[in-house]
Amino acid sequence: MYYLVKIAITTVLIVAISEIAKRSSFFGALLASVPLVSILAMIWLYIDTKDTTKVIDLSNSVFWLVLLLLKQGLSFYISMIIAVGVTILCYWLMIVILNHLGIRL
Repeated sequence: MYYLVKIAITTVLIVAISEIAKRSSFFGALLASVPLVSILAMIWLYIDTKDTTKVIDLSNSVFWLVLLLLKQGLSFYISMIIAVGVTILCYWLMIVILNHLGIRL
């Protein structure tokens, strides 16, 4: 049953992004560019094992910020929230800079 829940959540996210992209290519692209697959993989791995070392190993080449935050002793979920927030902030800053340069997305 657990695997079906994992598959369902992952599938719903992909379909949701696709539907959002139909209405707004910008917001669809923004959501699609957030490393959702990596985030979900880390969440499923942590739930399955409760082993932050395995999450660190997975995130080593995928998600440096989570790795650094976990190594600093922050909890897994706080690390994920901060990493996603920083990613969103970086996207927002990129959009502001591009708009300033006359490039509209």
